[in-house]
Amino acid sequence: MELPSKKRLTAVGAVCHTTIYRVDAIPAPPAKILAADACRVVDGMAISAACAFHRLGGSARIWARLGDDPAGAVQRNELAATGVEVSDFRMVPGGRSSHSTVVVDARGDRLVVPYHDPALDRSPDWLPLAKLGESDFLHVEVRWPEGAQAALAAARRIGLPAMLDGETAPPGVLERLVPLATHAVFSDQGLLAFAKTDDLETALRRVSATHDGHVGASCGPAGYIWIEDGALRRVPAPKVDVVDTLSAGDVFHGALALMLAEGRPMEAAARFACVAASIKCTRFGGRLGCPTREEVVAAGG
Repeated sequence: MELPSKKRLTAVGAVCHTTIYRVDAIPAPPAKILAADACRVVDGMAISAACAFHRLGGSARIWARLGDDPAGAVQRNELAATGVEVSDFRMVPGGRSSHSTVVVDARGDRLVVPYHDPALDRSPDWLPLAKLGESDFLHVEVRWPEGAQAALAAARRIGLPAMLDGETAPPGVLERLVPLATHAVFSDQGLLAFAKTDDLETALRRVSATHDGHVGASCGPAGYIWIEDGALRRVPAPKVDVVDTLSAGDVFHGALALMLAEGRPMEAAARFACVAASIKCTRFGGRLGCPTREEVVAAGG
């Protein structure tokens, strides 16, 4: 299969070293339970999206902060081994790198317990924003809002397409970031919380009415919905046997960004992204379950 020339993504976000355990069920505490499987992965919302963008046929670099500690060095090296570019990481003196534990049950649902050092310097002043001109797309998320805002503002100044992962966030974060993104791609819960309603179509129309770009929501097994020319549009997700939903939304974002960077129309891009995320859900290990481009195409993406 002949692929288009590689598109380049810059992703800005938080990095975490995550240990994932697979269990039959997550019991109420106090409890002790043996895991049926386990793995460790370096991830994060924008980080996993960048890794998906790369695995599916693009080229990705990450701008992120790590603690200047042994864990940070391990995380940087593990990400570099995937093929994504990490030369612009900032190792914060005295900072502690983030880590988390995730427990995934037999239905693919999960319990996530992250820890991020509140003292880790949040300033975006070190970001090499002039390099954005080398990219075809920007992707940011809400776990490092200062970095996301600086990158989105810089992308807007040069006309670079920029996607925001609109996940649920502390008050005021999405209000700052959504207007700066050309593509505000929410989770369904993130959209409902931001729009202050419990109806998805109402939420989409409410946000779209004041946004000058694309607004959509990833709705898990219900697929992807968005407003286009005043009409509600939807691409369904394939039905699969779910093993692990961790990072499925991030794989969706990375796949969608790649297809849009390659010039695909929204419906085709969303279909590809839904298939990629659905295949990921059939595999344990968070972002490690991201399929190849050939697998997505073979499955109808």
